[in-house]
Amino acid sequence: MNKLIILDRDGVINEDSDAYIKTLNEWIPLPGSIDAIARLSRAGYTVVVATNQSGIARGYFDVATLDAMHERLADLVRAAGGEIGKVFYCPHGPDDGCDCRKPAPGLIDQIVTEYGDVTGTPLIGDSLRDLEAGVARGCQPVLVLTGKGAKTQDKGLPTTLGHVDIYDSLADFTDHILKD
Repeated sequence: MNKLIILDRDGVINEDSDAYIKTLNEWIPLPGSIDAIARLSRAGYTVVVATNQSGIARGYFDVATLDAMHERLADLVRAAGGEIGKVFYCPHGPDDGCDCRKPAPGLIDQIVTEYGDVTGTPLIGDSLRDLEAGVARGCQPVLVLTGKGAKTQDKGLPTTLGHVDIYDSLADFTDHILKD
């Protein structure tokens, strides 16, 4: 079994904003998230990111800015003693009809192409669309209550997801998975 963990970005790793994260200065890690990724990495997990970034299609920021955010993420995780795997992102808008914008499973399919079967792999998100994308490819859905997670939980999770583990944060999930 590959020790892979898939994370959504906004609301799981960094603060989310309904106005989009448009600049490097707006990309602010959530408390404990960088350390959590580093701890998972040091424990032998490959941590990858699957994130919708429709702000590109909407013209709010460009790929160079997005790359700078992800480079900052990688630098911070390295400074904490870990490594982050690849960041997979959908640059399309909601009406573009792509197969990679979650809840469509295209980003997960890209991860499968690069890393192999993801059946049973934890996919950690704060929205229903994150969890749906993972479940479509056999991932284990994990909801964190950061970002939009508490609102997602309050709306009720559909039975189509199966069992969903719920944690206060990425750090809380990491504490749980590494406690053994």
